[in-house]
Amino acid sequence: MPNAANRALTMNTRTTSKANLLGILTSIQIALSSASAQSAENFFTNWPPGTAPAEIGKRVAENFVARPLGFESDPKRTSVVYPEVCVWYGALSFAELTKDQKLQAQLIRKFDPLLGAQSAKIPTRAHVDDRVFGVVPLEIYRITKDRRYLAAGLSLADAQWTNTTPDGITSEARYWIDDMFMITAVQVQAFRATGQTSYLDRAALTMTAYLDRLQQTNGLFFHAPTSPFYWSRGNGWVAAGMTELLRSLPQVDSRYGRILAGYRKMMAALLQYQGADGLWRQLIDVPEAWPETSGTGMFAFAMITGVREGWLDAGSYGPAARKAWLGLVQHLDAQANLDSVCEGTGKGPSVKYYLDRKRNTGDLHGQAPVLWTAAAFLR
Repeated sequence: MPNAANRALTMNTRTTSKANLLGILTSIQIALSSASAQSAENFFTNWPPGTAPAEIGKRVAENFVARPLGFESDPKRTSVVYPEVCVWYGALSFAELTKDQKLQAQLIRKFDPLLGAQSAKIPTRAHVDDRVFGVVPLEIYRITKDRRYLAAGLSLADAQWTNTTPDGITSEARYWIDDMFMITAVQVQAFRATGQTSYLDRAALTMTAYLDRLQQTNGLFFHAPTSPFYWSRGNGWVAAGMTELLRSLPQVDSRYGRILAGYRKMMAALLQYQGADGLWRQLIDVPEAWPETSGTGMFAFAMITGVREGWLDAGSYGPAARKAWLGLVQHLDAQANLDSVCEGTGKGPSVKYYLDRKRNTGDLHGQAPVLWTAAAFLR
């Protein structure tokens, strides 16, 4: 039997070994993280002239600043619509990341017609497309700390949970894939503005319910249970919604692993369908479908963020994200209007329905993900 001195020496050696092992593991993790970041930079820098994210983002943001809001130019419009919200949020994020105070001030002033007597222009339907408006005032609150914006945003996030289903999610849920961004975005933004985890709980609960019901075995998503088609922008809404949620959801959350797994499964599927031009098609799995830019921008946003955050392997997804961006910016005209954007689309009954959709230029459904993607490169 070892004496007390030998026992002490043995215990000390074991403790030292454990400490050394932990140190080695930590060093490996740091080295891997550093290598991943370095690998990402290999793909996310050295842009050809006229394609750098900071340059493109500035052009697209200024394009939005110069546009009147829809209700200001179209008497048929009664309020702000969700594509405007999506561009506005992207432009505010871009301005913050580039420290462009002039652009930021212009974007905040753009909200002036929606305060006070003009607040009736804020949409109030019990509908996911209207509730998402809360993203913009909540983002402005994060910048200005002006509680008028906080009140405007939270009123929509909270109203969305006035009525719930038996499983605890909002009764506004339609189980269309568009919802996976619309619901998630406003609830996550409410968390970012307040720090109250109840908003993250809502978003995570909804996301897992949608993943369980709508994600297919190949990793992609039907537009709706009754529309078994892999519509590009619809899948883009999913990719962007999961990305926004994962950026804020703590890893210790019980639903984090489920959402991350769904996200990775989708990203792996998308790699298989990217075109040689860097774009994805209007129907992702239909080779003869036309290249569509809004979905491409959303997928690029999701992949870039995944590489940046370490959710995705940089060697596999970095080149795909770069190719998507370079393909996407080729579709911008001199005024920074993106072409080949699918028009607003409800769930469809056939392949033909999706392939016959109009291809718009300057449609805000496409302008928004260009800004999200530019911001993701810079974040």
